[in-house]
Amino acid sequence: MTDQANTAAANETDTAPQFSLQRIYVRDLSFEAPKSPAIFRQAWEPSVALDLNTRQKGLEGDFHEVVLTLSVTVKNGDEVAFIAEVQQAGIFLIANLDDASMSHTLGAFCPNILFPYAREALDSLVTRGSFPALMLAPVNFDALYAQELQRMQDSGETPAPSLQ
Repeated sequence: MTDQANTAAANETDTAPQFSLQRIYVRDLSFEAPKSPAIFRQAWEPSVALDLNTRQKGLEGDFHEVVLTLSVTVKNGDEVAFIAEVQQAGIFLIANLDDASMSHTLGAFCPNILFPYAREALDSLVTRGSFPALMLAPVNFDALYAQELQRMQDSGETPAPSLQ
C-alpha cells in the first residue's frame, strides 16, 4: 500500500505544473551620449522615448530563456542627450503547462519578473553617464500581452506557440 501511495505521489509530481527561476543576468548593455560634454551645459528639458521588446527561446528540456530589452532615447530639445539599452535575461524552468498557460508565462509573467532588474540597470547606467536618474514607470506586461493577442486576432495572424 505504501509503495502504491509513493508511486501515485511521484506520478502526480511528474505532471504538476512547475516554475522555477534559475538565473537572472544582463545579456547586453550599452550607453551612448553623442553630444557630451556640450549637452551638460544646456538647460535640461528632456523628452523620453521607451522601446520595449521581449523574446524567448527554448533551451534543453524544460528550460527557457526570456530576454527583455529596454531601449531609451532621451532628447534635450532636438538633440539626442543619450541612448541607453539593456537586455535583461533570465533562465526559467517551466514544465507541465498547457500551451495557453506556457505562452502567458513566457510572454507576461517572466518579463514581469525581469523588469525591475532591467529598470535598475538602466537607471544605474544613466546616472553613471552623469545624467539625472531615469525612473521608468511600472509596465503591465499582462495588458501588453493581451493587446498583442488581440492585435494578432484582429489582423488574422496565427499566434506563434509562445503567444497562444
